[in-house]
Amino acid sequence: MFGTSSFGNKPTSLFGNTTTTTATAQSEDIPVNGAPDDTISKLKFAPANDQCLLACGAWDGTARIWQVNEQGQSEGKAEQKLPAPILDIEWFDDSSKLFLACADKEVRCWDLASNQIATVGTHDGPVKTCHWITNSAYSCLMTGSWDKTLRFWDMRQLPTQSSMQTIQLPERVYAADVSYPMAAVVLANRVIKVYNLEGGPQEFKPFESQLKMQTRCVSIFKDRATNQPAGFAYGRVAVQYLNPKDPKDNFTFKCHRSTEVVNGFQEIYVVNDVAFHPQHGTLLTAGSDGRYSMWDKDARTKLKASECYMAPLTSVAMHASGSIMAVAAGYDWSKGHEGNTQPGSKIFLHKCGDDMKPKNKK
Repeated sequence: MFGTSSFGNKPTSLFGNTTTTTATAQSEDIPVNGAPDDTISKLKFAPANDQCLLACGAWDGTARIWQVNEQGQSEGKAEQKLPAPILDIEWFDDSSKLFLACADKEVRCWDLASNQIATVGTHDGPVKTCHWITNSAYSCLMTGSWDKTLRFWDMRQLPTQSSMQTIQLPERVYAADVSYPMAAVVLANRVIKVYNLEGGPQEFKPFESQLKMQTRCVSIFKDRATNQPAGFAYGRVAVQYLNPKDPKDNFTFKCHRSTEVVNGFQEIYVVNDVAFHPQHGTLLTAGSDGRYSMWDKDARTKLKASECYMAPLTSVAMHASGSIMAVAAGYDWSKGHEGNTQPGSKIFLHKCGDDMKPKNKK
């Protein structure tokens, strides 16, 4: 399925006995060879179950794909270099293509079989998010931009595309997530707009952020009984239900803070990414402090926290099996230009199935 481009060194075992690098404090982590030279904006595993593919998009304009086998070995398979930073990526439902949201106002499609890139959508500002929507009624690509629009693209005649719908927004799109039939879109004015995608996107309800600061990430969670979208987690960190039985079901909690107090103050770090475990429904947060934490939102308890990596964590992704997660480490500019002392990025694979199981109540 891949073109001729490849990169990286020999495969590395995820679960075998290997020597860790100084960039990780986790003995079970295995670095993925061939990470980009600049910060990674997004990691994402392919949805197809018959193969384990991991993709990343980075600020240096590179998009790369690795294959991870059943033994946890990763091998670089393909790469593309674009003329603009890549702010988000999304897989086509059969894992044959990768969509790329770029800072030069274009949305591109990378066909893996031919290794060709085509522009399949445009905005009037940098494209911050892209999500593939597929169901029995229709399929399309949803893109969100700093031009204050949410756009939906018909991809049935790839590489030719046509606009299905444009939704005008009151502010720029900072983050988004899709779990059919729901889409959650985070705006710069601290509002999260939720859309019902059945039969075409219709606004369900806007939610004002429970947090004072701007939000960089959002992830939808499902109801355990119905397996339907029930709410979302976002920012540093808030949990919001669509239809809470009790107002107290919506809550915020403190995380990614320094353990030391200096001059009476505690260091508070940005949460760059959040994700839910596909089977257990537990929450993963990745912070500017270079740590990730695992949470049981229902029991409101912390399951596990990593030790500190050598750089902020900018993106996390979980495989559909729930057994493996990928973590990207790189500078996120949270401390300005003077804090950029370790350029480049690193990617690590981590076995997470047992770590993210809810603890039995005693």
